Amino acid sequence: MTAQEKLINKNNEDKFICVGLDSDINKIPAHLKTSEYPILDFNKSIIDKTSNYAAAYKLNFAFYEKDGADGFDTLKSTIEHIPEDILIIADAKRGDIGNTSLMYANAVYDYLKCDSITIHPYMGTDSVLPFLERKDKINFILALTSNPGAFDFEKQKLQNGTFLFQQIINKVKEWNTYNNCGIVFGATKLDELKDNIDLFGDLFVLLPGVGAQGGSLPDVVKTFKMADRTKYLVNSSRGIIYKDQTKNFADSAQKEILNMNEEMKKILDQ
Repeated sequence: MTAQEKLINKNNEDKFICVGLDSDINKIPAHLKTSEYPILDFNKSIIDKTSNYAAAYKLNFAFYEKDGADGFDTLKSTIEHIPEDILIIADAKRGDIGNTSLMYANAVYDYLKCDSITIHPYMGTDSVLPFLERKDKINFILALTSNPGAFDFEKQKLQNGTFLFQQIINKVKEWNTYNNCGIVFGATKLDELKDNIDLFGDLFVLLPGVGAQGGSLPDVVKTFKMADRTKYLVNSSRGIIYKDQTKNFADSAQKEILNMNEEMKKILDQ
């Protein structure tokens, strides 16, 4: 099954929530910290309880790379535990000269078997081409991110009167020859989302920032419904995986994603 099929199938089931596995040893429940593989055990429990309700999982590579070889093993084992029909996003924010990007693409898509990756576009076409050549994947390219620093560059106005993030979206649409491109657009930038959603065309959209970062799930869903658009994912990390610090943490994560799905469905059914 292609990455595109995985995402569209889940959207057709009214599943739009991407669970972010930004798993931090300092934040997981205390009883897991004595385990031989605490992060892996945590991730597996979260996946087991949420996979029937999730549209995707996003693994932030930094949370695993910091632990060296052990962290890489945890990353790979976590990916292998995710059901085959659910989109797996490598939140790695890659993008380098062509031959380097090719090695990144080989690592993420061939070795780790991910379905998707986050990419920054600032080195231009040749830096993203090795990812774009993977026709059965989805490449989420940073447009307007959820962090405050997005205003430093992404919201700079160009000589033609557009913002840099708008220029990126237009360029990504040019790159979307194989319908394997998406954009990252922060859920915390609601005004910009409303103003620019018609610019997205047929691109997939990944929206981080709901929950701990302050993005509003109902506002995002209403915006996409008003625009008659699907093909999107709303990511929540801390708001789901750290909902509970007791031994019932995975059940609490399940309850949270169920609540989010119910909240979305009420809006979609209106």
